[in-house]
Amino acid sequence: MSRVCSICGKGVQFGNKVSHANNKTKKVSYPNLHIVKAVVNGSSKRIKVCSKCLKAGKVKKAVSSGLRPAQPSAQTT
Repeated sequence: MSRVCSICGKGVQFGNKVSHANNKTKKVSYPNLHIVKAVVNGSSKRIKVCSKCLKAGKVKKAVSSGLRPAQPSAQTT
């Protein structure tokens, strides 16, 4: 599975880590991805979304079918 955001396409970045002695070694930066159950084309799917897209509200999360809103219980007193 690729390390790419499904919304914005943010992916892995490559560069050099530079020491004080100016030694250069390869460095890889990964995006902060979360697997989220979201509504895509009317159906719920698990997609990888970066934190920036989640915070910006670009994703509509799907409501899990296992979780129901709390029903007020009938109290007998």
